[in-house]
Amino acid sequence: MNIRKWAGVVLTGLVLAACAQAANPAFTVETVKVPGAKSTWVFGINNSRTMVGSYLDGQGKLHGFMLAGRTITAIDDPNAASTYCFAINGGGTVAGYYVDSQFVGHGFLYEGGNFTEVGPPGSLGTQVLGINDAGTISGNFVDSNGVHGFVYDGTTYTTIDVPNAPYTLGGGINNAGLLTEVWLDDEGDSQSALYNGSRFKTINVPSAEDSSAGALNNLGDVVYSWEDASDNYHGALLHGGKYYEFDVPQAARTFGYGINDKHVVVGAYVDANNATLGFAMSF
Repeated sequence: MNIRKWAGVVLTGLVLAACAQAANPAFTVETVKVPGAKSTWVFGINNSRTMVGSYLDGQGKLHGFMLAGRTITAIDDPNAASTYCFAINGGGTVAGYYVDSQFVGHGFLYEGGNFTEVGPPGSLGTQVLGINDAGTISGNFVDSNGVHGFVYDGTTYTTIDVPNAPYTLGGGINNAGLLTEVWLDDEGDSQSALYNGSRFKTINVPSAEDSSAGALNNLGDVVYSWEDASDNYHGALLHGGKYYEFDVPQAARTFGYGINDKHVVVGAYVDANNATLGFAMSF
């Protein structure tokens, strides 16, 4: 296990982003960058504003990290070639996955300095993408029949397949057990749904060519990454039953990944110099 800490994470660039579909809410964006990193992605955030994500170092290795206040902790699974910290719950448990030297994904939970590997029995690869305050996790796995979503309550793994979808990629989970599920259609385009355990409800961004829902909070808000017809990537927020599209100002691409109950969205953007930076956006 390789754990390193830095004080003084770079937090810059308080800017106002225009909402594409309505005047409100107003978006205020703050850049997040791990010191010395070539690239930074922020994937998840809890209500204490502790963030998790991944960064690329100068040697080209991908590490997970946790940001609490202005202190960053680098988190590397001991078996990892690359580590992705994708979600964090209210108790501080981090959920994510690592990729080994054979390019196989393995889900993990990180708590109190310890890693626990998780994944459906017999899976050929697992990605954990969400965790709620009860410790229930969500994500996807690969087996001999394809790619499936799953949910795990600490005792039982439940497979989730969107009807008629060639691939189900999973998504986030909130405290009510409501899930976002992303799947690929027959043309290879991403589609998104809410899943309550018995029913799928499509929630695609209206103008999207590809619509990938990320995390959802306990208020029913959902954050997205989506692609338009010109292959440009943007963020979006489903809030109060309305869709709000957003771009970090001057960004070439914007990706939305995580959200908490305090009206903060996190993600990453590509700037004009082709550098990838994380962001935290209040709305």
